[in-house]
Amino acid sequence: MDSSSLSSIESLVHEIKKDLFSNQDNFDTSFTKTSAYDTAWLAMIPCNNQEEEANGPMFESCLNWIFNNQNEKGFWGESNGENFPTIYTLPTTLACMVALKKWNVGESHIRKGLKFIHANMDTLLKENSQHFPRWFTIVFPSILQLAKAQGLEIIFSSGSNKLLSDVFMKKKALLESEKLNDNIVNEEDGSLFQSPSATAQAFMSTGNKKCLEYLMSIVQKCPNGVPSRFPVDEELKMLCMVDNIQRMGLAKHFEKEIEQILDQVYKNYQMNNLQNNKEYLLSSETSDLPEKLLKDSLAFRLLRLQGYKINQGSFCWFLQQPQIRDNIEKNKEHFISVMYNVYRATDLMFNGESEAEEARFFARNFLVNNDNLSLIPSLQKVIEHELNVPWFARLEHLDHRLWIELNQSIPLNVDKSPFYLLSYLQNDKLMKLAVQNYEYRQSIYRKELKDLKRWSKEKGLVDIGFGREKTTYSYFASAASSSSFLPYESFLRLIVAKCSIVITVADDFYDEEASLSELYILSEAIQRWDAKNLDGPSKIIFEALDDLVCDVAKMYHLQHKIDIIPQLRHMWKETFHSWMTESLWSRTSNLPSMDEYLEVGMISIGAHILVLHAASLGCPTLPSEMLGPINGQYENISKLLMATARLLNDIQSYQKEREVGKMNYTLLHFNENPRGQIEDSIDFVKEILVDKKKEFLENVLMDGFNDMPRTMKLLHLSCLNGFHMFFNSCNLFDTKEAILEDIMRAIYIPLSQEEQSPMMESSSKPLPLMVPLQEKKMKKEIKIVKVNACINEKNFKQQVGIGISFVKRQAPKNYNSFSWSTKWFASHNLKSCYM
Repeated sequence: MDSSSLSSIESLVHEIKKDLFSNQDNFDTSFTKTSAYDTAWLAMIPCNNQEEEANGPMFESCLNWIFNNQNEKGFWGESNGENFPTIYTLPTTLACMVALKKWNVGESHIRKGLKFIHANMDTLLKENSQHFPRWFTIVFPSILQLAKAQGLEIIFSSGSNKLLSDVFMKKKALLESEKLNDNIVNEEDGSLFQSPSATAQAFMSTGNKKCLEYLMSIVQKCPNGVPSRFPVDEELKMLCMVDNIQRMGLAKHFEKEIEQILDQVYKNYQMNNLQNNKEYLLSSETSDLPEKLLKDSLAFRLLRLQGYKINQGSFCWFLQQPQIRDNIEKNKEHFISVMYNVYRATDLMFNGESEAEEARFFARNFLVNNDNLSLIPSLQKVIEHELNVPWFARLEHLDHRLWIELNQSIPLNVDKSPFYLLSYLQNDKLMKLAVQNYEYRQSIYRKELKDLKRWSKEKGLVDIGFGREKTTYSYFASAASSSSFLPYESFLRLIVAKCSIVITVADDFYDEEASLSELYILSEAIQRWDAKNLDGPSKIIFEALDDLVCDVAKMYHLQHKIDIIPQLRHMWKETFHSWMTESLWSRTSNLPSMDEYLEVGMISIGAHILVLHAASLGCPTLPSEMLGPINGQYENISKLLMATARLLNDIQSYQKEREVGKMNYTLLHFNENPRGQIEDSIDFVKEILVDKKKEFLENVLMDGFNDMPRTMKLLHLSCLNGFHMFFNSCNLFDTKEAILEDIMRAIYIPLSQEEQSPMMESSSKPLPLMVPLQEKKMKKEIKIVKVNACINEKNFKQQVGIGISFVKRQAPKNYNSFSWSTKWFASHNLKSCYM
């Protein structure tokens, strides 16, 4: 590996720890971005508030900021991430021009600003005429009148006049319905709603000294332009930072710091949060509602991911008061990022958490039916990604890439839009570290994949003459699902990938290649663990398997001085026996019961082999007895993984398996309930899956369910991510180009490369519309006609991944087996698609 790259990463980590974690003032300024609108209002304040003609500006640094930060297109304020202005730029640009005009400076800036206003006002007003944002509706008429009073010559077209009249009428209606009072000064900090611009206006109107003290304290902390809200809850900023670090794939670099922050947050929640929520529900004050709900949902997700026991009520409290829900519905633009995080929090539901279910329903409905999403396309795309792709079906390495690219596209100067809290995600050094870290991982992945290809070639698995080419895809799934908790260089990824390759080849052999007599011979040889009488593919499979088992056992023996060959062989013996049993069921038309089938199918899916072989080497404290069934039973977390992976397969593959006379769990249920429809059987299996996944997640995240080390539990989770991705993809994209594109982005294409490869350009597809709200009732997703379209007359087994028993038709030579896609994770150039 490139030692200079690693050295640069370590140096950046050291700087960031010093900057962000050792000095609170540095943390505040590093994560506080400037609002052009608020800065303009502070720039208008005269040094002597009563004699402004004889004095210059009180906050000259704010005026200087306006001079230095006009967009090349003539506006100030927020673009949509691609340097296109949003409707918020209209009042922001007017405010900046008013500040310049007031002090008779910046004539060229004013001319440029007026040119922008005249060229874009009609378009921006028309684009938003069906749903003017609330903040825009309130401030635009006032700042427009102020600009005219200041002598700025703004020319309106006839079309603009009609739309402006609509804005004025809507402001009047808002003021009357909400009884807004702009003159309530917070006695604690002297602000109006912690808003610098509102406080500046109040000070110029009233001369209130508390307001002045508040404004001066902001400029002292933020001398180069002020933020849109100040102060923001310190704990919320820390939670935003932790969330951002994790989503960029940097958590392993800051494990100690994250642990300290979350430990303190947890202590505070234990002491204060439930009582505070009760008091908040009784209070009529809801001006800080967006911040409070964002903080609580972020805290719930981050604490639960870290294994803390936190109750669903810590963020679902908002459901208890109709007036709070109404407030959220009426002010949708202020709650987009909040509801996005509420929805993310509900990804981590456990069984029995009905309030979290209700919160998920509410948040999804809010996001699906929100016209304000189009205001910042980059955030819109990431929300669509959240709503369309289950959390369980994502590969975290590609999610890290998506989030890094989102951060690169967020406007640098976030104004009074509802997304101001996103500004706390931005830090130049963190961004630089994230890019270097991602690309360094890519370099390691390329080396490990090269080694794996060499192994597959040497063992004869690449040229075996049937089945699926599997090396690259097996490694891709292993690496991309475990990047957050495995170190840079890890042989665990190679162990998982090697197991996957052997399972895939052997499973193909049993399903579609060998005669019954050949299967008997191989099965007996596996039970004896002896290659005698084997030849051809059977011998290749056995020798590759024996080599893999010996390598794992040797590495374990070096660590622990214990021989685990018997446990490893036992897992493989029962798996080959399960494939033989399924082959006999299929070829003799025997019909097992649902329970009999699932007992065998849980083994034949092969998930336990992937996690337990790798866990034996990655968990120093792992007892050897955990590598196999204890008293005939695997640990519950492993059984949940095995059953979930099998059932995920069986709601997708039933159509083809029915055609070739093979059974799966969905078809067995349908067979036992002949009066029902196949969709009813699919729904039955889906309901089981919902509960199984929640129980599995609780086993992964919480202590007390098993004695497994955290790394081993996370290996289980990453394995389910891979399986879920395979089986989720059928309803999305299942082309060879799609998965190759994701492999390229995960392993080969650096973040700094903006150009699309020809392959990527040819396979780009638009995002589908967001699915309807109720996940359980969503359009009967798995209808027979959809499965036919998805399978497309090809063996469905050839379209998905690891160790899956499907049908017995042979794959065409050179057919790519894993034609599923992580298209949702980062499959297009995100600059043009997601963000």
